[in-house]
Amino acid sequence: MKRAVYSVIAALAAVVSLSAQETSHFAFQVGAGFTEPIGRTAFYTDVGYNTSTGFGYNFNSYFGAMIDLNVNSVGVNSTTLNNIGLPGGNVNVFSATLDPIVHLLPHSKVDVYFTGGGGEYRREQIFVAPLYPAASTNNGASYFGIAPGGPISSSSSVNKPGVDVGMGIAVASKWHGKFYAELKYNKIFLGGPYHMDYEPITFGYRW
Repeated sequence: MKRAVYSVIAALAAVVSLSAQETSHFAFQVGAGFTEPIGRTAFYTDVGYNTSTGFGYNFNSYFGAMIDLNVNSVGVNSTTLNNIGLPGGNVNVFSATLDPIVHLLPHSKVDVYFTGGGGEYRREQIFVAPLYPAASTNNGASYFGIAPGGPISSSSSVNKPGVDVGMGIAVASKWHGKFYAELKYNKIFLGGPYHMDYEPITFGYRW
């Protein structure tokens, strides 16, 4: 009888201990939003969209690390398309980055956090058709690696390193998790003087 009582007490203690944990060690997130090109990239592309998934580990309630998997897509703007003689095009970026995350108010209903890191970016540019543009030396053509008067492949892609840094706000929900809004600056190093800069604004849920 005593053994049974001790077993029940031990089981209850384990349940209470698990319930009292303030931070789950494993984290997952999903989100979507819009992407704003900035800097030189904004001269040639329009506002696009993004989707995001991620998973990671919380070392404690203040510090963790996430592996972020993101897709960003922006269209080549009409001015650039007219200059290089193409009917349409867009740029898609898939990125996989390792991003430490620091929570300033982890025990508050509204948390503020900072994140940043780096990883690999796959940049793919797609045009409507393989065409021959009018001879041009404008920066729009050179930015997309198009030789004046030369043939254009309908699609091409490169893998390049990049970095990101940003901040966000997370609001606790009645479920086990938080809604978040996040702004993150990304820079892809394309080689030479060229780089791609954009800021995804993402809304999602993290648990």
